[in-house]
Order: sequence, then structure tokens, then C-alpha cells
Amino acid sequence: MITFSDLELVTAISVSGSLSEAARKLRVTTAALSMRLRKLEAELGMKLASRDSRRLALTEDGERMAEEGRRLLQALEELSDSMVADDERLQGVIHLSAPFGFGRLRLAPLLARFAKLHPKLRIELDLRETPWPDRSNCDAVIHIGSINDSSWTAQVLASNERWLCASPFYLKEHGAPIAPEDLTAHRCICIRENDEHATYWHLRRDNESKSLRIFPSMVSNDGGVARRWAEQDLGLVLRSQWDVVDSIAQGSLIRVLADWEFETAPILLLIPTRKHRSRKVQALASFLNESFKTKGTEKSRS
Repeated sequence: MITFSDLELVTAISVSGSLSEAARKLRVTTAALSMRLRKLEAELGMKLASRDSRRLALTEDGERMAEEGRRLLQALEELSDSMVADDERLQGVIHLSAPFGFGRLRLAPLLARFAKLHPKLRIELDLRETPWPDRSNCDAVIHIGSINDSSWTAQVLASNERWLCASPFYLKEHGAPIAPEDLTAHRCICIRENDEHATYWHLRRDNESKSLRIFPSMVSNDGGVARRWAEQDLGLVLRSQWDVVDSIAQGSLIRVLADWEFETAPILLLIPTRKHRSRKVQALASFLNESFKTKGTEKSRS
């Protein structure tokens, strides 16, 4: 008979690239996981996973079991949620994935507050360069930018303007750009996202729009590094408002071309469609939505 732990085993393997990663998710040793997998395969009389020196992958039978397992585990989670009294505290595990910079600077402090509200709930925050779409095992994902995928429910947490900034010393030495065309004469710092250089900057003002091809003097795949380079007088950087607002308040960066609006990248909370009814996920979504709404209100008053 297939057990609950058997379903957890196969679904963990389905979202992992190796036995060791699957073992970490299930909090067992790699040897124990391998033994459990071999035992399950022997009981079922079929091969569920293929292994080589580099990766682990489910067979067709394994994928079918993992898909059904995810559905059954989700149904059990929803049943468990529905049987909990309204006044009982949330418990269990909630797994959230987010980009490095935003996760460290903005999300982690909010999750600390959420954890204090729900002390029986274990929160796991996974920070990575591109948290979506490879984090299908997560309860929720923070993504910056638009998506179109019906398997995820998207909730906009903030519009996330992008601001062009430079250090006071850089602007003193090179002058501040007055019009978008002036950027061709400046050192620009660009960020490589999803293995692509963001070298096209799109601007809009009233009914006027422009698109500029930027030839960067420096490039990084880490937005925090790019911001710090700008703070060190190395050029202009286009960054999300959430990343530079503190630097501007402290005077290490100055916003330029403020009368132009650069292309925005909304901050989204993504929830797998199969999990959007989970009580703990809904509690997290409501908390984050209210937290960002409050921050937006504070910004409009300042």
C-alpha cells in the first residue's frame, strides 16, 4: 500500500535535482532516502527514478505518481485546514521563495513580524537569483516582473517604480543628465537578469515615450552590487525604488530624470493554483498585502 510518506518521497524527488537535495527537503540522510526509494520501487514492481553521476530524474511512472501525490497531499492539507477551529493558531510549514536582494532587504523583516504572530508556524525562506518558475514546490513565490501562467495565482503587492540614480560626486564630475538622450554620454551600470542584459531602457512622460539602447560600462547579475557601484561614483544605475530609497534618504545616491517614468516591474506574490485555498497561505497573502498597502500609504504621506 502506498503511504503518505511514500507520496512525500516521490514529490520531493520530482522538484529536486539530486537525492541529496530531496533528502534535505525531507530532513533525512541521503542513504536513508535511497533505501526508501529502492524499497518503494521493489514493493510497486516498477522503476520510479533514474540516476546518473550528475542528476536524479523521475521515470514516466514516477512522474505520474508524483503528480497524483501532489494532488492528494494538497487535498489532505486543505482538509486539515478546514478541520482546524477558527481560533486555533496556524501550524505546520510554509515555504516561500524570493529574489536575493528583495528577500534580504524587504521581505525578511516582514516575515519576522509574521512569525511572531504565528509562533507555531515554521517559516522557510529560500532566496535565489530566479525564484520563479523553478520553485514549484513552494507555497508562495515573490517575483519581480509580469508573468502569464495559469498554474499560478498572481497578487500585485506593489507597483515598484524604477529610479535612475547616481552618487553626488559622480554628478558633480560629469553633470546630471537633463534629457534621456544625455545618457549616451554617461557611464551606465546595467544588471543582467535571467541571463540577459537589461540594456534597453524605456521611458515615458505624459504622451511622450522613448527607448534607449544602453552600452554599459559595468554589468552585474546582482542588483545590490550594481547599486553599491553607483554609490562608489562609478556611474548611473537604474534600480527598483525599494532598493535605492534608503540610499537616497541617506544622501549616497541622487535620483535623476525624475520627471520621466521608467518601465516598472511589479512585485508579485505568486501562489500555485492548487494551494491558493490553504489557510496558512491565505494568512500570509493577507499579511503581505496589508503590509505593502501600509507602506504605500506612508510613502504617499511623506
